[in-house]
Amino acid sequence: MGQQVRDGFVELYGTEPEGVWSAPGRVNLIGEHTDYNDGFVMPFALPHTAVAAVSRRTDGVLRLHSADVEGGVVELRLDELTPESDRAWTAYPSGVLWALREAGHAVTGADIHLSSTVPAGAGLSSSAALEVVVALAVNDLFELGLERWQLARLCQRAENVYVGAPTGIMDQTASACCEDGHALFLDTRDLSQKQIPFDLAAEGMRLLVVDTQVKHSHSEGEYGKRRAGCEKGAALLGVDALRDVPYGELDAALARLGDEEEVVRLVRHVVTEDERVERVVSLLESGDTRAIGPVLVEGHASLRDDFRISCPELDLVVDTALASGALGARMTGGGFGGSAIVLADVADVDTITKAVEEAFATAGFTAPRVFEAVPSPGARRVS
Repeated sequence: MGQQVRDGFVELYGTEPEGVWSAPGRVNLIGEHTDYNDGFVMPFALPHTAVAAVSRRTDGVLRLHSADVEGGVVELRLDELTPESDRAWTAYPSGVLWALREAGHAVTGADIHLSSTVPAGAGLSSSAALEVVVALAVNDLFELGLERWQLARLCQRAENVYVGAPTGIMDQTASACCEDGHALFLDTRDLSQKQIPFDLAAEGMRLLVVDTQVKHSHSEGEYGKRRAGCEKGAALLGVDALRDVPYGELDAALARLGDEEEVVRLVRHVVTEDERVERVVSLLESGDTRAIGPVLVEGHASLRDDFRISCPELDLVVDTALASGALGARMTGGGFGGSAIVLADVADVDTITKAVEEAFATAGFTAPRVFEAVPSPGARRVS
C-alpha cells in the first residue's frame, strides 16, 4: 500500500513526498477500560495500518487528504487550529500537529496524503493509527527527536483535548510501540513496557477478530460516564486511581462504597481486570497459552455485567464461539459495538466462523466481518 499512497501524493500535490510511514491498528488481548485508571493493558498490533505520505512545508499551512474519504484536499492554517473545532476525520491528524506545537515543537506545516486499512468504528483504534502515523512522520521530518512513548502521549493529548474524546493512553502506545510476534504488557501509570512473545501459529492456535459492524463513538457520552464513575470510585476510596486498590482487598473496598451500586460495579471490573492482565502475562510467560482462554471469558462477563458496555451482537459472538469449541472469547475495545476476539484451535476456526455467521443471520443482524489477528510490527517508516 506504501507505493499506492506515494503515487496518490504525487497526483495530489504534484511532487514526490519526502517519505512514507505506516502505523497499525490494535487488538487488546486483555485489559479493558483499565488504561485511564492507571492500570495494566495488553494490546498487540494488527497487520491493518494507516499509511501516510508526507512532506514538510514552511508557510504554516497543513494540507490533508484521505483516499478513504469523499472530497478534496483540506487546507488548514496551523495558527488557527483550536480544540474541538473540527468534527471530521481531519481532527485526528490536525490535532497531532496542534499538540506538537502546543508542546513547543517547531513544526511549520505539512502536505499529507493518507489511506488506511484499519476498520473504522470497529474498536481497533483506527483513530490512533491515524494520529501515530502523522506524529512519527512529523517527528522524523522535523527531527524532533521524540521517543515513541512521547509521541503516544502527544497523540493522546490530541485525542483528549483537540478531538474531545476522553480516551486513555493504550491505543496510541500500542500503535507506536508494539513489536512483531509480541503482545505489549503496558503499565499505563509509568508507561513501562514489556514485550511478551505471542506466537499462536506455532502452537496450533489462532486469534480471530469478529467485527460486529456495530459502530460506536467514544465521544458520545457513555465512555465519559464510565470514566467519571471510575474517578468517583477512586475519590471515595481515597486513592489516586483504581489501580491502587489491591485485588486481595477488593471485597473490603467495595463494602466501603456502600449503596453506590454503579460505582461498585465499575470498581469491581477495573480491579479484577488488572488482575486478569497479570494472570495472562504469567500464563504466556510460562508457555501455557491455551489457559488464557477462560481468562478472556471472565473478562467478557465483567465487561457485560459490571461495566455494562457489551451489546447483543458482541454477546452473540462470544456465546456462539464458545458453544462451537472456542478456547476463549470476549469483546475488545471501548464497547457498545465494535469487535470481539475469539481464541481457537486451528482445526476449529472454520466451524466457529460459520457458526457465528449463521447465528448473526438467524438473529437478523448485519453479517459480521471475521479475520485473523496476527501480532504485527508497530509504527515505522516504509520508504
